[in-house]
Formats: sequence, structure tokens, C-alpha cells
Amino acid sequence: MTAPRFLQIHTLSPYTGALLNRDDAGLAKRLPYGGVLRTRVSSQCLKRHWAQTDDPHALVRIDGAEAAYRSRELVTRKVVDPLRERFPKEVIDALEPELQQAVYGDKGTTKANRQTLLFGAPEIAWLSKEAERLAAEAAGDADAAKKAAADWKKQFRANIGTMRDNAKLPAGITAALFGRMVTSDPDANITAPVHVAHAFTVHEEEAESDYFTAVDDLSVDDPGADTIQETELTSGLFYGYVVVDLPLLIENLNDVGLAGAVLHNLVYLIAEVSPGAKLGSTAPYGRASLMLLEAGDRQPRSLGEAYRHPCKPEAAAAADALRSHLTRLDEAYDTGEERHVMNLVDGEFPRAHPGSLSALANWAKTLPGALV
Repeated sequence: MTAPRFLQIHTLSPYTGALLNRDDAGLAKRLPYGGVLRTRVSSQCLKRHWAQTDDPHALVRIDGAEAAYRSRELVTRKVVDPLRERFPKEVIDALEPELQQAVYGDKGTTKANRQTLLFGAPEIAWLSKEAERLAAEAAGDADAAKKAAADWKKQFRANIGTMRDNAKLPAGITAALFGRMVTSDPDANITAPVHVAHAFTVHEEEAESDYFTAVDDLSVDDPGADTIQETELTSGLFYGYVVVDLPLLIENLNDVGLAGAVLHNLVYLIAEVSPGAKLGSTAPYGRASLMLLEAGDRQPRSLGEAYRHPCKPEAAAAADALRSHLTRLDEAYDTGEERHVMNLVDGEFPRAHPGSLSALANWAKTLPGALV
């Protein structure tokens, strides 16, 4: 096999009596597929949990990784507020509108008009130093601060661009993996090397409306329920699909060793981190029953077609459907990917090396090295 360009990660993950991802009405997200409704977990939900989790394999725990923050108040909370205790209020008030507009665009002085941006810790640190310098040079003069900040704003894109060119992971590990779009500064956009599909149940949705009550412990006159509500609960076996563009991952990280460490941890996160809300009332924790990794140089393809016809809501039946579809694809396309599989149910996968999650993660870690 030639050096792989893509790593494909397929999973089957079970969850019981949970509400993993809600829509605007508070109900489970859904997807019509194969003529029936399935329960769905959005790619945004999955990526956020993988990026934010506090876990031994958390991305930010990797040596050389940088944190990132997504907010409409990056300038306010990370740059301006820390300066207010050290400089006159009039000076900081004069600086803030120029800083907000530099980062968020001409309408950035109002929070409601700002785009929710993702900035890395190095970018925020640079911006904080620049703001501190402008405040110090103003020497208590608000008018001087405003003029200096307005002049600085004109050179903002060029200067932060230079900083980004000379910093490692300026936008943080999250942007390096999942991308970033900044409409006010297209040069700051980052193409995502990690592509995440919406996960969906391999069978028709299994849902119920859960009626629950809360009792007022201090009520004497009315011993009944003080609150009566309903929520939706679902159960399901979800097919998940992730593709990693390996050359682009290396380019974004600018470090082959770091790319290997990221893949190692990402495999663990995909298998183990639950995309669950309502933790206290549903304990929505699950681990993949099956994980299939494929590395190759041909265009990736989802195996979701294996479940166009809903299968039984059982891991063994879902694994059989996946295996059968994969065998037919091999016969038709013969793309020759190298495969490794972790499987909690019986049965082999075509041309796949069986192993533990640790074995799969360690194999994924070696892939970037094959490209240099």
C-alpha cells in the first residue's frame, strides 16, 4: 500500500435511556433515512465533546498542544477585563471599541453583532500584550489611547498575520483539527482536516416521553407533586464516521510527532467520550462496541449505506451488516485500505487486523510518519 492520505474511523456505539443531543424544541435530534426516522447526534455536538472533555486523552493534554476559546466576548473577558485593575477606566474604555472592531469587524462594538469566534491561546496572548502596550503608552490620557488604538487597528490584520506565521498552533489545537472560519478576516480561516459525520441509529428510532415529578420537601398543606414535567428519552446503537486528511493535519500542526499524538488521542476520544447531556438523570455513558480504522490513499467512503435498511437494534446484527457491505465494496472497488478493528462481538472483518483500543490508537499514531 502507498503512503496513506486518509484515515477513516467507523464506530458502533450504544446508549440507553438518554437524550444525547436536543433540537430547539428540547427533543432528540432526528434523521430520516431508509424510509424511517433515526435518532441523530450532530457532528457539532460530537466535535465539541471531543475537544472539551477532561480526560486522560484530552487533546489539550498533548505535549505541544495549545488551548482555544470560542466566544463573542474574547476581547472583553480575555483582553480588556484583566487590564481594568491596572489602568484608568477612561483609558480602557477608549481602547475597547477599537480592539473589538479589530477582532470582530466594524460592528463589533455590540455583542449581538459579533460572530462567535474561535481564537487560540497564542493569539489571545499576543492581543493581550498589544492592548497592555497601548494602555501603558497612553499614560493615563484617554484621547491618546483612542488615537493610538485607531492607528493600531489599521495594521491589525498584517500584524496578527505575522504573529500567526511565526507561532506554533496560533489558533489552538481545536482549530487545527476542526477548522475555523472568520468572516471578518478570510486570511485567518483554517481548513479542517478532521471531517465528522452526524451519527445516527442503525435501526428505527426508539423513543419515549418520560413523565417525571418533583416534590416540595417543605410543603405541608399539599403533599403531592410540586412540579410535573415531561422529557424525551431515547435508546440506540449509533453508527459514527470520521475521516482525517493526514497531509492537511500535518500541515496544520506543523509537526509530524504532534500529528501522531493527536491521532492516538482522537481514537480514544471517539471510542470513549459520550456526547451526552442530562448527566445527572440519565448517566449517558457508553463505549464503542466496534471500531474499524482504515488507512488508504483513495477517496474515503462512508459505510452508512449498510444501514439504509434498518437492522435489528443489536451490536451483532449491526456488525454483520457492516461486514457484508464492506465485503461488497471490496469486491467492486478493490481500494486496498489497511484495516484494524476492535470488536466486542463475534466475527472477523475482511483484511482487518483485530486488536484492542490501545492497539488501534498506537497504529494510528504511526500513520503521519509514513508520509515523511
